[in-house]
Amino acid sequence: MTIDRRALLSRAGLLAAAVAVPMPAGAAARRIDALVGAMTIEEKAGQLSCFNDDVRPVGAVFNPVVNASSADALLAQVRAGRVGMLFNGYGVAGARRLQSAALQSRLKIPLVLAADVIHGCRTIFPIPLAEAAAFDPDLSERAARAVAREATAGGLHWTFAPVVDVARDQRWGRVAEGAGEDVYLNRLLAVARVRGFQGPDLRRADAMLATPKHFAGYSAVRGGMEYAAVDMSEAELRETYLPPFADAFAAGAGATIASFTDFSGVPVTANRHLLTDMLRGELGFTGVCVSDYDADRELIAHGIAADEADAARLAILAGIDVSMQSGLYTAHLPGLVARGAVPIAAVDQAVRRVLALKESLGLFDDPYRSMDARVERRETRSPAIRRLARDVATRSIVLLKNTRDILPLPRAGTRIALIGPYATDRANLYGPWSFAGEQGAGVDLATGLRARLADPSSLVVEAGSGIHDAVPDGIARAVAAARGADVVLLAVGEAGDMSGEGNSRVAIDVPAAQRALAEAVAATGTPVVVLLRHGRALVLDGAIRDAAAILATWFLGEATGDAVADIVFGIAGPSGHLPVSFPLASGQQPWSYDHRSTGRPASDAAPLEGGRARWRDAPDRALYPFGHGLTYGRLALEGVMVGPTMAWDGELLVEGVVRNTGARDAVALVQLYIHDRVASRTRPVQQLKRFVRVAVPAGASRRFAMSLRRADLAFVTQDGSVRAEPGDFDLQLALNGPGSGLGASFALVEDRSAG
Repeated sequence: MTIDRRALLSRAGLLAAAVAVPMPAGAAARRIDALVGAMTIEEKAGQLSCFNDDVRPVGAVFNPVVNASSADALLAQVRAGRVGMLFNGYGVAGARRLQSAALQSRLKIPLVLAADVIHGCRTIFPIPLAEAAAFDPDLSERAARAVAREATAGGLHWTFAPVVDVARDQRWGRVAEGAGEDVYLNRLLAVARVRGFQGPDLRRADAMLATPKHFAGYSAVRGGMEYAAVDMSEAELRETYLPPFADAFAAGAGATIASFTDFSGVPVTANRHLLTDMLRGELGFTGVCVSDYDADRELIAHGIAADEADAARLAILAGIDVSMQSGLYTAHLPGLVARGAVPIAAVDQAVRRVLALKESLGLFDDPYRSMDARVERRETRSPAIRRLARDVATRSIVLLKNTRDILPLPRAGTRIALIGPYATDRANLYGPWSFAGEQGAGVDLATGLRARLADPSSLVVEAGSGIHDAVPDGIARAVAAARGADVVLLAVGEAGDMSGEGNSRVAIDVPAAQRALAEAVAATGTPVVVLLRHGRALVLDGAIRDAAAILATWFLGEATGDAVADIVFGIAGPSGHLPVSFPLASGQQPWSYDHRSTGRPASDAAPLEGGRARWRDAPDRALYPFGHGLTYGRLALEGVMVGPTMAWDGELLVEGVVRNTGARDAVALVQLYIHDRVASRTRPVQQLKRFVRVAVPAGASRRFAMSLRRADLAFVTQDGSVRAEPGDFDLQLALNGPGSGLGASFALVEDRSAG
């Protein structure tokens, strides 16, 4: 039997029909055909080449320096028609200078200008992982829309975002850039972010082309090591890693970036099975596929390509339309075509895709779109975008622990010691990939806290230690401050450069100098509230784990101090939930809440029983699981109603009530998990399938409802088809991750009369 995987995946809801940027028709198609027919092979190679924007550099260096150029040399290449796009520059004046040079070329093909706008442009928002903790696709869409307005105001058309890699190994630094470990949450936020960046019409001046990345499986690198090899089954690829891409393409994303990594022995940059058979054949993607930075040249180091020309040949034949930064296409495509090593048809197909992208952005009709200095002045760091950045930051914070309701703190009458290397620090507010962020614009913790205290002098501040090293008399001063206070706010965690690309970690803990500081402060007996700064889930131990309260505050961007202060003092209530599981130990990685069942599961009553699936020195569970998050209310689920059966082509309605018996308003995140009891392949112990946010005033209750359909129960079966199987399912409703809620069951009933 021949399996039409695309049709099966679509029917099962594991992917949607991809549309991306359609090939133009009518006059636009004739324009593209005329250009392709008129171009020399050197000009075609130029359209397929992306280089660093040396005319308007932002100062930050993100990548190793390769194929370095200068502003004058770059402008000369642009005028010669040898450059199709530029990346990581910013500013309208420079953009107009570049576009003017492009319009002086023989065929006057405009440039497209891109950047790694990951979580803000000039105004820096929380890292994407933090934003994911809000569990609010509408908020993510609004944030991406605001970021796109500001970025396009600075002369950009295209963002190399969002990251849609499902990340289950917290040692991998790029966990910070995505939406965490769950497939369903990644799918929802992939769509929200694409829609936000691109807006309702790509031709509008404030629309940014989105680039879901990295296709595919990049986050599953061995040992969490950046750029390492990836090996996985086809079923795992299709169930876990492809669905967010498919949904992002269906939402209209017109580009993707190929993974750096080796995938099952073939680097993705040279992997025709992934980039052509799967990306274009199965997923129906019609947009532009870009190599990652210098990744085509890296095929030589992989041991796949003999030399640079061979690397360029492998990349374009695999399906890489655009070579980023290496210059291999401009250097070698003309010769490869001349000697018949690369068919001109393959080059022309890639050129048509690039020109279609520029057409979709309206650049042929308005090459100076997004290059208005008046708009740049109006939109850059506007009051509206700064308010939204603060709102996102506040809603990203997760309350992990709150013993005896120590939080929120009163704003008067309490002596507070703010201790830790991040107390007054502004250098580590933004986290990785802050691109063009205005340095020094962020609000540090001490400033944010003092602004809300009735008596700012009631806050005493001590660093206590550096990020990695002790400081002279640091601990002694911190201990003295703790002894003189009623409560300690301990600001510890990762530096901004400890997460993100190239920042894999073997031990995902708080640096030793800060742990020593925490132990000394805790020994004073003063209650400690930990303000954790981080770009991934961390291992918490000792005094940090045992603190009275813990807030996961991530890298929240420029509104850090204001957002944290609002939560600490109860001006806003915590409503975030973990998009990644905090492990008990680094050695548990990779780990996710939705791991598959085992034949020898450990029991909750005896998690360290011998002869079971467990580690000798730790149970198989998280310290704080995916979905965990406390509020200042007292929330409980009641009156849950679930139908006993789901008809084959029907739906299952799940209803219930959230009650808040506390004295403070709260927002509940009602999470719906399922488990397939008996299936033809082992299934996850739990899978998130729905969630709903419910605002519940103090002393009140609110109803909620969700529904499931058969497509929500589908999976890749043994024969490679995708389908749901009839039978019994366990269902759980929870407020703080799987294992914390109310259970029910239902049966999927097959309609044997159909067909």
